[in-house]
Amino acid sequence: MGVINVTPDSFYSLSRKQTEKEVLDTAVGMISDGVDILDIGGYSSRPDAINIDEKTEKSRVLSSIKAVIKEIPKATISIDTFRGDIAHAAVNEGASMINDISGGNLDPAMFKVLASLKVPYVLMHMKGTPQTMQKNPEYEDVYREVFEFFEQKIKILNFHGVHDVIIDPGFGFGKTLEDNYKLLNQLDGFKVLDRPILVGISRKSMITKLLDVSASANSTLNATTALNTIALMKGATILRVHDVAEAKEVVKLTDALKL
Repeated sequence: MGVINVTPDSFYSLSRKQTEKEVLDTAVGMISDGVDILDIGGYSSRPDAINIDEKTEKSRVLSSIKAVIKEIPKATISIDTFRGDIAHAAVNEGASMINDISGGNLDPAMFKVLASLKVPYVLMHMKGTPQTMQKNPEYEDVYREVFEFFEQKIKILNFHGVHDVIIDPGFGFGKTLEDNYKLLNQLDGFKVLDRPILVGISRKSMITKLLDVSASANSTLNATTALNTIALMKGATILRVHDVAEAKEVVKLTDALKL
């Protein structure tokens, strides 16, 4: 899954796309590199991100989806949003998956929208909101709490007739540095839920903070590749990344271990 941020303030500056041409050029490049899913989002969810209104988010993502579908009709597009109305509009424009950072917690209408659309849904765990999530998050047992969150939400989704669910532990979303590595170390435990596991670690602060407080996201490709390798070996099914070509190499190499 390749990240396309139609935002001016996402944490990784090189992922920010401001125009339809930039979005389209990025999409074409990612497809050339072998991407399977293009994840288009118009709301920055980095810690302390500005809470933009629905109209602004919608205008960013719908025009981008239209542009990509027009140029690349067979592209598989995921809409990265926690707002049900935007998810619905995006699917009408050609998106075929919904990636919700809030797991339905920020918009009560999301699960009803999913029930009507019948598209795959990425259920991510986040503690709080992008504006509050990194303000001293605390857990008695982070793995157990995230696991129980998935169990509860999957039951609710199934009740709504939604069964095509992908789970995402939400690295960096309301977790301390230690929490992130505990979750990665126990990632294979989520396999008992019998759902595809999505991992989004690419260039995040869980890397920069551990290696060097002064390091920027621009210098973390090597470390991202290392953690993506570990994630795949522990059961990840989908890697959400900024660097598609390198991630495809990781997938090919780890797949060779299964031969």
